[in-house]
Amino acid sequence: MARIRSLIPLLLATALLLSANGMQNTILALRAIETGFSDLIVGLLYSFYFLGFIGGCRFAPGFIARVGHVRAFTAFASIASAATLAYSLFDYAGLWLPLRIVSGFCMASLYMILESWLNELSTNETRGRVLSAYRITDFTTVTLAQASVGLFNPLAFPVFIVMSIAVSVSLVPVALTRVTQPDVPATAKLDLKKLWKLSPLAAATAVGVGLSASAFWGLGPVFVTEAGYEKGTVGLFMAAIILGGAVAQWPFGMLSDKLDRRHVLIGCAIGGMVTALLLPLVAGIGQTALIIAGAAFGVFALPNFGLAAAHANDHAEPGTYVQVNGGLLMLYGIAAVLGPTLVPLLIGPFGANVIFIWVGIVYAVLVAFSFYRLTQRASPTQQEPYVPMPRTTPAVYEMDPRSEEDDEKPGTPAAETPA
Repeated sequence: MARIRSLIPLLLATALLLSANGMQNTILALRAIETGFSDLIVGLLYSFYFLGFIGGCRFAPGFIARVGHVRAFTAFASIASAATLAYSLFDYAGLWLPLRIVSGFCMASLYMILESWLNELSTNETRGRVLSAYRITDFTTVTLAQASVGLFNPLAFPVFIVMSIAVSVSLVPVALTRVTQPDVPATAKLDLKKLWKLSPLAAATAVGVGLSASAFWGLGPVFVTEAGYEKGTVGLFMAAIILGGAVAQWPFGMLSDKLDRRHVLIGCAIGGMVTALLLPLVAGIGQTALIIAGAAFGVFALPNFGLAAAHANDHAEPGTYVQVNGGLLMLYGIAAVLGPTLVPLLIGPFGANVIFIWVGIVYAVLVAFSFYRLTQRASPTQQEPYVPMPRTTPAVYEMDPRSEEDDEKPGTPAAETPA
């Protein structure tokens, strides 16, 4: 019971960081739009964040090993808080873009530290509950943060103070924790050849989700504002996507445990394609229709990465679960750098509707590739249970109950022919 109670301060720190970071992504995009930044700069703000995030996943573990978890958390939270305030000093892309790299690096490091601690508090019996608590914290805080965007003026200083306070206050429960410091989180590794051999479909889906998700997260505010809506609608639209995805995670996951997981992946990809292509048409009807359509899009778009990871692990060798998922996450991150960089080049000639047309095209390619992969290998005789996982850092996969099982069950070798 004491171990469960000790989760509360860490989950509180997680909630503060997630809410501040989720709000920051949208507030910065809105401020950039109202300041007159080009669509390319708005997209690059998200791309540069993921550049920093990838760097954090790769290099933060070495820093944590040298100074310890508490000192590392203190350093990264202080830098992230200062960076949040620095955005409001000058509306200058030459300042904002490097700051986005700093923010991404710090947030990856902070998430990694918290996830390592939560894993330390998990036992085989409580691992699933700890992960569920973390996932609920993730969905709840990010949704509320997005929904509250309309309460603030992105051009004013107070919203940056609020976000900075949230990051700074996250230091308190971590600094006062009496939990033993966990092992240093593993460095994220990416072995493209091995991942492709294991499952081309999972690798391709990770890339496709990165290309599409980064486009609507980074440029969604451009789409909504150019459709004629106020900043409050932007936040509600983004929150609706998250809420739709949260609702869909468990039913799609349970369905994928009963059927060939590739069929569920295809269904989600088709749903994502159709709803993405309908969004530009629905946007002209009204705010309510736009928000409902956003939630419908989230239902099909957000579960895809988790389904792909589960499919890859159906074919992975015992003991490689964390490495496989960490590699897929890094593939997602690399693609997330490219999406907001490429799509703004299309907005000029085709308008902001091209954002979701791009998403629809990416999903169409995934659907075609998925059907092709169905012809290459039969479904596995045994599937691992689906577990909804956040796309934060590779350290989060240590909390998954399946990562512990890898070392305990004999398992069977992965099939030679990739799926």
